[in-house]
Amino acid sequence: MRDDMGNTAYISIISGNEEPLPVFASIVRSLEHLEEFPFLVEPIYREAVQLNEVQTDRLRFGLIRLQLYADIHRYDDMETAQKMKYVAQVLERVIFGGLLLEGEEPVEKCSCGY
Repeated sequence: MRDDMGNTAYISIISGNEEPLPVFASIVRSLEHLEEFPFLVEPIYREAVQLNEVQTDRLRFGLIRLQLYADIHRYDDMETAQKMKYVAQVLERVIFGGLLLEGEEPVEKCSCGY
């Protein structure tokens, strides 16, 4: 997904109004090349558990932003919306043990402060 300037729009969605975290690059790569996602899950997880508490919150809200954006724009481009939601939800479950938007309770607390 690209904006009018040809830049990837995923990074602006996941970053919100803040500077992108380094882990966002791997998440964007997963979104742009879904076939690589199975091989990027573990490196993304390992990078996420090294984040401090503020960065961990930013990561989670970045994943939530992707899900919200996908829901809002699901009829604009259904395939892209499904891909965004899938990647964001899988990562949120792997890293945080559950989905905040669906009210899932974490199975167990991860070492990243949750």
